[in-house]
Amino acid sequence: VQLVESGGGVVQYGGSLRLSCAASTLILDYYHVAWFRQAPGKAREGILCMTSNGSSTYADSMKGRFTISRDNAKKRVHLQMNSLKPEDTAVYYCAADRASWGTEFWGQGTQVTVSS
Repeated sequence: VQLVESGGGVVQYGGSLRLSCAASTLILDYYHVAWFRQAPGKAREGILCMTSNGSSTYADSMKGRFTISRDNAKKRVHLQMNSLKPEDTAVYYCAADRASWGTEFWGQGTQVTVSS
């Protein structure tokens, strides 16, 4: 199982980024895919989780600025991030598991830096 994140970079305060998690058809059909982030010196936190049937759940603190979507044709799960703030600076990871919000498999992460 391989997950590969992309789309990170440096963005100004208030800007937007779309991160992508490339996954296999097996993952998209049978696994939940979730996005997490970890800032330096802070604990990892969950952002959004998309189930294998396409529904999504948000972590309570993440509602409003982040959305998750899936492109089955390209075998990708996207994280759209809007109105970014410096406190959103972190390494963003996607993870897959047969359980919701599980982390059996991880990607390598992609850095997002929001400048003020």
